[in-house]
Amino acid sequence: MSKWYVVQVLSGQEKKVKKTLEEQIALAAESAYVEKLLLPIENVSEVKAGQQRIVEKRLWPGYLLVKMHLTDDAWMFVKNTPGVVDFLGGDMPTALTEAEIRDILHDLEVKQSRVTQKHKFAVGDHVKIVEGVFVNFIGTVTEVFHDKGRLSLLVSIFGRDTRVDDLEFHQVEEVTEDNKSASS
Repeated sequence: MSKWYVVQVLSGQEKKVKKTLEEQIALAAESAYVEKLLLPIENVSEVKAGQQRIVEKRLWPGYLLVKMHLTDDAWMFVKNTPGVVDFLGGDMPTALTEAEIRDILHDLEVKQSRVTQKHKFAVGDHVKIVEGVFVNFIGTVTEVFHDKGRLSLLVSIFGRDTRVDDLEFHQVEEVTEDNKSASS
């Protein structure tokens, strides 16, 4: 019976390894053992140089899911593919449980049905300005323009609330307890 396994691959080469495996499966007798290959990705919207674009982001860099009937031959076939490091579990690969794979496949279906914003800023968030005239000021987000990659803040300057408009996403970072206390 086929089960899902997690295969560790060289980071950054996930697509290449998947393609190589697909090509080898088409040519080899092991195609009867390997049923499906899955590279978990999501579509992410980002703004660079004022242009919005959609890019694919690997959800698990360095990993590939393989649905296969695990035999010694199939194990060696996958393990000896260039770019494959090992199976999760090593010499005794650990199969994902039905519940785990159901959750993973459902999560992927949800993520692939929509576009995720790279920056998750929302009105009311506290952010720290890391670039520009108001560097190190902490402010509250008043407007977010995901399509332009920009936002507006309200910062306190000399005890007065001042609006800072047209900041790019890369010019601010989410406030954590660490950078809150560092700026105080």
